[in-house]
Amino acid sequence: MRASGSTAAFGRLAQFRPEPGVDARLPIQGPNADRQFSEKGTGSAPTKVSFGPFCLLPTQFLLREGDRPVPLGSRALEILIALIERRGELVSKRDLMARVWPNVFVEPANLTVHMSALRRALRDGRDGHRFIVNIPGRGYCFVAAIDVSGHEN
Repeated sequence: MRASGSTAAFGRLAQFRPEPGVDARLPIQGPNADRQFSEKGTGSAPTKVSFGPFCLLPTQFLLREGDRPVPLGSRALEILIALIERRGELVSKRDLMARVWPNVFVEPANLTVHMSALRRALRDGRDGHRFIVNIPGRGYCFVAAIDVSGHEN
């Protein structure tokens, strides 16, 4: 019975397709598609990731909509960065919690609270924008097309 629940959940994910011409297997599109995000503070990182009306500046740990900053806590920003790094892939709740709260035990409700704040800030599911899909009991997937520009070393 559990397998059929997983199959149904992944079936729901299949209805959210990236924009035409975007390969969902690549976490990053654009001129720097061959380069991946690195862990915060190490290696090479993109200076700007655009999706929908938003612009993520990971090296500044800042999300902007147009020319104004989006008020979002650091945990929610870390979740967003983790999801964008693995765009098109299911990121488990366990992986997200390990990334956002390393070496700390937290209840899964903490992830839910910060994910809710992130989706609210992105207005996910409104105005024709879908950025994050939830697979109940499994995790989350960033499904929007992105464009990456610039890298720092």
